[in-house]
Amino acid sequence: MKKPLGAICVFCGASHGARPEYPAAAFELGRTIAKQGLTLVYGGGRAGLMGAVADAALGAGGRVVGVITKLLESRELAHTGISELRVVESMHERKMMMAELADAFIALPGGLGTLDELFEILAWAQLGIHSKPVGLLNTAGYYDPVMVFLDQVEREKFLRLNHRTEVVFEASVDRMLERLSRGGPSGARFPAPDPHRG
Repeated sequence: MKKPLGAICVFCGASHGARPEYPAAAFELGRTIAKQGLTLVYGGGRAGLMGAVADAALGAGGRVVGVITKLLESRELAHTGISELRVVESMHERKMMMAELADAFIALPGGLGTLDELFEILAWAQLGIHSKPVGLLNTAGYYDPVMVFLDQVEREKFLRLNHRTEVVFEASVDRMLERLSRGGPSGARFPAPDPHRG
């Protein structure tokens, strides 16, 4: 029986980006997550899209759990008003904890850190480390080039997951959450890990 979504991990930038659509989408996502009774898990920052998604969820009465490294916290980048802030030593620990706390993942627009988080979670899915649904919120076409690049990776036989059928690619927040709640684009999550595969 499929486990219902309880917590959504959101990957996003510590900048607002160049377009007003980006913070608007972050705000809508945070508010919608809270209104659906879900917990927001994110990188624990107060700036940019991270701050926008957290503030929106908090403003709508939601629970927000941030995970941040000691280094970033020491630079006074942590959001001190969220429900729970977990401080870890390394970026690897941060990603591991965020993944453990979440039932699904959504990537908002962001830079290298966001892409690192996104590609690691997709790599873990390809390896069978997790079977949780993953979505790209394609605000203003931001992730169009990423999907084109993954098409190229697949054509060149370096990709074992079918990103076009196993990753939710959606511009609408409501539609994104509805599809993730079904387990992904086709209603099925990533294949469960194979215990016989090395």
